[in-house]
Amino acid sequence: MRLSEAEIPVNDSVQSVCELLGFDPLYLACEGRVVAVVAPEMAEAALAALRTVAPRAALIGELRVGDSPVVLDTAFGGQRSLDELEDDPLPRIC
Repeated sequence: MRLSEAEIPVNDSVQSVCELLGFDPLYLACEGRVVAVVAPEMAEAALAALRTVAPRAALIGELRVGDSPVVLDTAFGGQRSLDELEDDPLPRIC
C-alpha cells in the first residue's frame, strides 16, 4: 500500500497539537474514520458518493505489488514505512 501524506485529511487543530507534543497523527486513535479499498475505476464514483456525507473524503493512496506493507510519501518528498502498532494507539486529541 502506498499513501500520500499530503492527501490524508487531518484537522488543523489536531495537526497543531501533534506538532506541539511530538505525536504522529497517523498513530492516534480516532473515531469516525473509514478507509475504503475500491477498484481504481470506481474510485471517483466512490469519492463522489462519500462526499455527500463526508465532504473531506479523499483518495489517499493505492495498492501496489512489491511495496513494503505500507509506504507513506511524505509532504517533504521523502518516503517512510508505516509500521503496525505494537501496543494500544495513543489517545485521541479532542
